Amino acid sequence: MYFSFIVPVYNRPDEIDELLESLSKFTSSIPFEVVIVEDGSSIPCQNIIEKYTDKLTISYYFKPNSGPGDSRNYGMNVANGDYFIILDSDCIIPQEYLIQVQQSLEEDYVDCFGGPDAALDSFSDIQKAINFTMTSFLTTGGIRGGSEKVDKFQPRSFNMGLSKKAFEASNGFGNIHPGEDPDLSIRLWNLGFKTKLIKNAFVYHKRRISWEKFQIQVNKFGKARPILNSWYPEHKKITFWFPSLFLLGFLFSVLVVFFNIYFFIGLYGLYFFILFINSLLTNKNLKIALYSVWAMVIQFYGYGKGFLLSYYRVEVLKQEPQKAFPELFFKK
Repeated sequence: MYFSFIVPVYNRPDEIDELLESLSKFTSSIPFEVVIVEDGSSIPCQNIIEKYTDKLTISYYFKPNSGPGDSRNYGMNVANGDYFIILDSDCIIPQEYLIQVQQSLEEDYVDCFGGPDAALDSFSDIQKAINFTMTSFLTTGGIRGGSEKVDKFQPRSFNMGLSKKAFEASNGFGNIHPGEDPDLSIRLWNLGFKTKLIKNAFVYHKRRISWEKFQIQVNKFGKARPILNSWYPEHKKITFWFPSLFLLGFLFSVLVVFFNIYFFIGLYGLYFFILFINSLLTNKNLKIALYSVWAMVIQFYGYGKGFLLSYYRVEVLKQEPQKAFPELFFKK
C-alpha cells in the first residue's frame, strides 16, 4: 500500500511545523506522501511546507474556505495513495505509527480504521486534563474510541484511515461539522465496508483550546448527535444520552438537597472523587487531577445541554437540521 497523509489546515502554521517534523522522523521505510490542504487561511503555512520538501514527499494546495470535511475530500481527490490517513493539524505522530498501521491492516484488512489519542509530557496542564477526560473510561472514552469493546467502531477524523475504494464509493465526508466522521462511518457500514480501531496507532493530539473553546466544541458535539440519530435511527444508542442524563440528574440532586435528601448529591461527589483519584494516578499531578474534574464538568454540561436542545428541535419540533443549527453545516 502507498499511504497518503491528508491534513487540512486553517490559520495554524505552527501546528503544521510540529506535525511535519514528527512525520519526518518516521523510522520505517514504508512509502508515503503528505498532502496539505490550506482551507482559505489568512495566515498560510506555505513557507513551513518549503522547509520539508527535502525531507518528505509533500504537496500543498490552497482553496477557498469550505470546512474540514470538504478539505479532506479535496486532499483525497488529488492524492496519489491507495490508502489515505487523515490527521488534524494539531497532532504529533509517533515514529512507529505507520508500522503499527501497516501491520494491523496486513493482519486484518479493513477499508476504514481509527486510532486513539494521547498526550505528550510537553503538553500544558489544561491540554493533559482535557485529553484525560476525552479518553477516560470514566467519562466518554469508551464510547468515542478508547476501548475495543465498542461493537462497531466509529473512527474520528483527527486520526483516521480510509481506502481509496471506500472514499470513491462513499464520496467522502459530508458538510456537517462536527459529526462528519460518524456520518461517514455509518454510510460506509451501509455500503458494506468494515471499520476498526487500531489501538497502537495513536497520535499525540495537542488540542490547542481554552476552557471556553472546549465548551463550545463539546456543545457542538452534543448538537450533532441527535441530527445523526435522525438520519440513521437504526444506530441510536442509549449511551448517547449519558451526558444529558448526568446533567439532569445533577440538577435533580441539587434540588432535593433543599428537602434534606443528600444521597444523590453524595453519589455525584463520589464520582468526582473517583475521577480525581484516577487522573491523579494516571498523570501524577495534583493540578492536572483538579483540572480533569473541571474538564469533565465542562464536557458533560456542554455536550448534555447541546444534545437536549438538538433533540428538542430535531426530534420533537421536527425542524430541518440545517435550519435549526446552520452553524453546524458548511456550504460546499
